[in-house]
Amino acid sequence: MTTDTLIAMTETPMHTRAADSHDVIRVRGAREHNLRDVDVDLPKRRLTVFTGVSGSGKSSLVFGTIAAESQRMINETYSAFVQGFMPSQARPDVDVLEGLTTAIIVDQERMGANSRSTVGTATDANTMLRILFSRIGDPSIGSPQAFSFNVASISGAGAVTIERGGQSTKERRSFSITGGMCPRCEGMGTVNDIDRSQLYDATKSLNQGALTIPGYTPDGWGVRIFTGSGFLDADKPIQDYTERELHDFLHKEPVKVKVGDINMTYEGLIPKVQKSFLSKDREAMQPHIRAFVDRAVTFTTCPACDGTRLSEGARSSRIAGRNIAELCAMQISDLATWTRALDEPSVRPLLTVLQETLDSFVAIGLGYLSLDRTTGTLSGGEAQRTKMIRHLGSSLTDVTYVFDEPTVGLHPHDIQRMNELLLRLRDKGNTVLVVEHKPETITIADHVVDLGPGAGTGGGQVTFQGSVDGLRASDTLTGRHFDDRAALNPALRRPTGVIEIRGADRHNLQGVDVDVPLGVLVVVTGVAGSGKSSLIHGSVTGRPGVVTVDQSPIRGSRRSNPATYTGLLEPIRKAFAKANGVKPALFSSNSAGACPNCNGAGVVFTDLGVMASVSTVCEVCEGRRFDASVLEYQLGERDISEVLAMSVTEAEAFFADGPARTPAAHVILARLADVGLGYLSLGQPLTTLSGGERQRLKLATQMADSGEVYILDEPTTGLHLADVENLLGLLDRLVDSGKSVIVIEHHQAVMAHADWIVDLGPGAGHDGGRLVFSGTPAELVADRSTLTGEHLARYIGS
Repeated sequence: MTTDTLIAMTETPMHTRAADSHDVIRVRGAREHNLRDVDVDLPKRRLTVFTGVSGSGKSSLVFGTIAAESQRMINETYSAFVQGFMPSQARPDVDVLEGLTTAIIVDQERMGANSRSTVGTATDANTMLRILFSRIGDPSIGSPQAFSFNVASISGAGAVTIERGGQSTKERRSFSITGGMCPRCEGMGTVNDIDRSQLYDATKSLNQGALTIPGYTPDGWGVRIFTGSGFLDADKPIQDYTERELHDFLHKEPVKVKVGDINMTYEGLIPKVQKSFLSKDREAMQPHIRAFVDRAVTFTTCPACDGTRLSEGARSSRIAGRNIAELCAMQISDLATWTRALDEPSVRPLLTVLQETLDSFVAIGLGYLSLDRTTGTLSGGEAQRTKMIRHLGSSLTDVTYVFDEPTVGLHPHDIQRMNELLLRLRDKGNTVLVVEHKPETITIADHVVDLGPGAGTGGGQVTFQGSVDGLRASDTLTGRHFDDRAALNPALRRPTGVIEIRGADRHNLQGVDVDVPLGVLVVVTGVAGSGKSSLIHGSVTGRPGVVTVDQSPIRGSRRSNPATYTGLLEPIRKAFAKANGVKPALFSSNSAGACPNCNGAGVVFTDLGVMASVSTVCEVCEGRRFDASVLEYQLGERDISEVLAMSVTEAEAFFADGPARTPAAHVILARLADVGLGYLSLGQPLTTLSGGERQRLKLATQMADSGEVYILDEPTTGLHLADVENLLGLLDRLVDSGKSVIVIEHHQAVMAHADWIVDLGPGAGHDGGRLVFSGTPAELVADRSTLTGEHLARYIGS
C-alpha cells in the first residue's frame, strides 16, 4: 500500500465510513409479553421517551427486550465459571436487535431492605469516609474496617502446623481484627426486648398448641423439634415447667438432637425467633409477620452506641472535631459543605471523589438524606435516584442508560432538575431511554415512541414515533391528552370533622400543628423530602379505622396472579365445587387439581446450567395448568382454565348474573375494574405486570378493608395521562360513599381536584418540615406564596 493511498484513506469524509453508519438501535419483530411484532428504530446519542397507557408494552420493549438482550450479551463475554455465579437470562422473543450498546438499567426496584444497608454503604460514600478516618483520624485506631459497623472486633491465639522443607513444625500464632461494630447491638443500632406472652400461651402444653408464633403449628417441624427433643414434656402446660425446663425451652444453646430418624439442631425459642424474624428488616417482612413482630418485640435505641451502630473506639477518632457517626448523621448537603472545607493534601484525591459523590446527591435532589438512612426506608423514587449517583460522574460514553419513570416522587419543582440530569447524560454522548408519563419530561425528548392503543392484549403496538410536536398533533391517546390541564374543583365538599395533629416531630418535622379535614379529598404535597410521608404515616397511619395503601411493592412468583393475590380465586373455586359436587381444592393449580406433568405451572422448565433455563408449554395440559379430569367440571358452560383466561371485564359480567352468579367474586372484580385493570386476565402471572399495574392491584385489594379513612401514597405512579382522570373518579366515589381520603401526591391534576391542600416545605430536609399552607386549592393559587402554589397556578393557566 503506497503512501498516497494511505493519505487518500485518511482524507475520506468521516460519514462515508462503515463504522459511522451504526447510529440507530434497530428492533424488528419484538414479541416479548404483549408486544405484537414491534419494529422501531431508536436514534443513538439522543433522548428517547416511551409513552403509552400502563400495560401497553413500554417496559416489555425497553427493559424486557433492549436492555435484557444487551445485558445477556455482555454476560456471555465472561467465562462459564463466572457465568455460573450470575443470573441467567433467556434471549428475548425478537427477530432482530442491532446496534446495541452496553445498557445500564436504573429502575424503580426497591434497594435491599437489609437492616445493615444504608444510603452510605449503597453508594460507597461510607467506604470513602472510612478510608478518610483511617488515614487522618485522630487518634488513629486502625484500618478502614475499624470504622465499619458491619465488622466485629475479634481476636484469637493458638498453635498452627506449618509444612516447610518436608517437615511439620508447630508455632504459636495470634491474630486480632479491629472492627467498628458496636458489641451491644451488633451494628444494628437498636436492641430488642421480647414479650414472652406473645410467643406462647403458658396455660397450654406444646401439644395443645401453646406456641402463637406465625408458622408454628402443632404438627409442623417448628414445634416437633421441641416436642421430640427429649428436653421437654410436650403434655405439660408451660406454666408448670421447672426452672431447668423453662431455660431449655427458651434459652438453650444449639445442640444436636434426633427427632424420629432425623438429626436436627435444637436451640431455645428466643434465639430461634431472633434469628428467623428479627434479623430481617421490618419493611421487608410480610404483613402478618410484621404484625407479629410489632406486638411481640419492643425496639429501643442501643444505649451503648446511642443508635450509631459503632463501637466506642470508632466514635473516639475525629477529623476537624467530628467523628464518623456524626458525619453520617448529617444532612448530605451539610456534609458536602463540611467536606469542602477540609484542606488535607495527603488525601486530596479521596476528598475529590467524596466531594463529587456528595455533590451528586445534592444535584439530584437528595441532599436532604443522611448517609446513615437505611435503604429499606427509601421510597421507589428515592431508591432510583440513589442508584443514579454512581452514574452521574461517569466518564463512559456511548452507553445506553435506561430509566423507569425517573420523576416518580418528584414535585414539579424537582422535575426540572431531573430533566437537566437526563440531558447531561445525553450530551456526554450516551443514548438515554426513558419510560415516562409526565408531560414535563416527555417535552425534552429528541424522539418519542408511543405504544398502545390500549393495555394488555389491547396494546403492544407502536401507535406513533417521531418528534414531540408530532406526538402532540397525533390522534393517539397520549397525543389527545398531552395538553390536558385540570381546572380547580368548582364544587368543594364540606368537611364532617378533623383529625388533629399536634407537635408532629418525626424525622425532619418541626413541631407541625395541622387539622386534616374528614369527609373530603385532602392532598398533602410539598417538595421531595419536605416531610409529607413523615407527617401522615407518623401521625395518621395506625389510628383506628385508617387504611393505608403505601408504596411497598407486591411480590409474587410466576404462580401468583391477580386471582390469587386479591383472594378472587377462593369464591370462584367454591362456586365450581358447589356446582359440581366436588371439593374446592380441585380447582387450584397449586393443589389437587394441578396437571401432574408440569405441577400446575403450565410450562416445563429445563435447567441448562450457566445458560438460561428453557421453558416449553406443557404437552399434557397444553398450558392450561389443570389435570384433564378437572376441566370436565364446568360453571356457566366454562371450565376453570377458561375462567382464568378471561379479562376482568369479561369475568365481571360472567359472575354478575346467570348460572355463574357469584356475588363475592363480582365485588372483587368490580374493584379491579374501578382502578382501571379491566383488561388484565385473571390468570396472568404477577411477574409480567408493570409497576403501575401492581400498585393499582394493591389499591383494589386494600379498598376491601372496612376503613373510614383511606391514605394513598402517590397513586398516580405509573399512570398515563388518560388514566389519571379515571383515578380521580375513583377517589370521588370513595369520598361520596362517606369515606375520608388523604392523598400524598405531586400531580397537579390531583391537587386541582382536591377539596383541601396541606403543603409542607419550604424546602427539603432541615429546610422543610414546616406547614407552609393549609386551605383550598383556589386559596393556594391566589396566595402563590409556596413553590406548590406557583406550579399549580402555572398548570391551570392562572
